[in-house]
Amino acid sequence: MTVAAVVLAASVESAVAEAAGRAAVRRISESAWAGGAVPIVVVSADQDGVVAAALAGSEAVLAEPAPEGHGPVGQMLRGIAVARQAVSDTDAALLWPAGMVWVDAETVTSLIQAHGLEPDAVLRPTWQGEQGWPILVPVALQGALESLDPGRLPNELIDDLETAGVPLHLLDLGDPGVTYGRDTAMGSLPEYEGPAQPVGGHPPEWGAAAADHPDDSPLQGPSLAPYEQA
Repeated sequence: MTVAAVVLAASVESAVAEAAGRAAVRRISESAWAGGAVPIVVVSADQDGVVAAALAGSEAVLAEPAPEGHGPVGQMLRGIAVARQAVSDTDAALLWPAGMVWVDAETVTSLIQAHGLEPDAVLRPTWQGEQGWPILVPVALQGALESLDPGRLPNELIDDLETAGVPLHLLDLGDPGVTYGRDTAMGSLPEYEGPAQPVGGHPPEWGAAAADHPDDSPLQGPSLAPYEQA
């Protein structure tokens, strides 16, 4: 079971905005990696190389976005495609807006475990009844995503999938980071509670690839995914 993290940055500014001393996409990539997501794809424009610099030494793959006219759904599909190029047996993706910088690594782990139990469902975390991000979407639903109106906003796209009959399961994971984004200071977040009970299944062996990189090994920048022309 391989679940990618697809980080979606609407602009360079949102990608590198500061979040507790790190660029947003760097902090998200580290949380995703610690929670067991692999591969990690950051979809962002990067005209001046600042996003690549922010990701240097991380496990993330930097992918240029789909053409602007393809809308949010095009960016999601772009990230999923790059993830499958990086790891061919990727069977789900966590769609993760770059503004959601406070998601706990344990939330990533719980979503991955839940996917193992419900492989055909879209999984969405909640905090005190409010639906949040990242959302886990099975790769098998790629065709359903492609059929959606590209002009719809991310929350609307998830609603459209549910309307089309795709099962959507909500998981209360006790993580305020799924609904509180970068606009909320880290010190102002409600207390993290964690899931009321384990989601089930065995936790993934996250960070396993770190064994291939000793602590004294030189940092490497992110891989650059090939750009797909319109």
